[in-house]
Amino acid sequence: MTSPPSRAGRRCHAALNPLHSLLYFSPELPREMAALGIGEQTAAYLATRAAPMGRVGAGAVSAAFYSFRPGLVARHLPAVWERPRPAAVVEARLRAADGVLRRLLGDRTVESPQMAEAAELALRAAHGCRPHGRTVYAANADLPTPHAPHLRLWHAATLLREHRGDGHVAVLLREGLDPAEAMISHAASGHGQHPAWLRETRGWSEEEWNAAQARLRERGLLAGDGRLTEDGVALRKAIENETDRLDRAPYDALGGDGTARLTDLAAGFALTAAKGGAFPSEVTG
Repeated sequence: MTSPPSRAGRRCHAALNPLHSLLYFSPELPREMAALGIGEQTAAYLATRAAPMGRVGAGAVSAAFYSFRPGLVARHLPAVWERPRPAAVVEARLRAADGVLRRLLGDRTVESPQMAEAAELALRAAHGCRPHGRTVYAANADLPTPHAPHLRLWHAATLLREHRGDGHVAVLLREGLDPAEAMISHAASGHGQHPAWLRETRGWSEEEWNAAQARLRERGLLAGDGRLTEDGVALRKAIENETDRLDRAPYDALGGDGTARLTDLAAGFALTAAKGGAFPSEVTG
């Protein structure tokens, strides 16, 4: 089995991650959370993503998720666990994933041989993940693997997304970028989500956001027009390359051919989902 070429893991992640994250923009998830007594959007997101870790509090979630203002997290956690048990949230998010994938992809695709193939490839990659120091990944890895192929794929995409994300946080810490600085510099690279949407959904005030921009300018990473300087571009490139290095294990386990095949299959599913309106324009517009 040959190893995948440079950046193959990053490309595979880019194809798979939308199949995980589309859940958070779906109408199915708020309906499931509302049925559990969680009606506020931020509370629903935090509970959905944190539930595999159990009755975790604001400090641990702020540390693990990294990008959220701790005060925003503390408004919802641990109070959210006074309503449903974390296990009930885990079950509800899987029901929501089933609903949104069937709606966006259609039953024929969900039940296709290609879906089953993608699920098994993604799970094979996930089995190569390394749990040490990766809190969110490890919590999800403790969950049982669903039976249905499209849910197996969603579960595997979640594992691979959190594995990469945990490693990415470690790199941000090494490079001395705090949460707001990390989001601003990523958005300025042209590859991140819309900065206004990021600031609002992560709870940072305009003053805090402006202060983070000023710190980046003082480091010579951000120009006055909001674009990255040459040093800023180099830093973001180094961050992504080091994240790739820390995330090689699952794709080495899958091999070059398997990684390429999974990328193709996942990209096709993700494109269909995007054309079906999986992601609102304000996220990237």
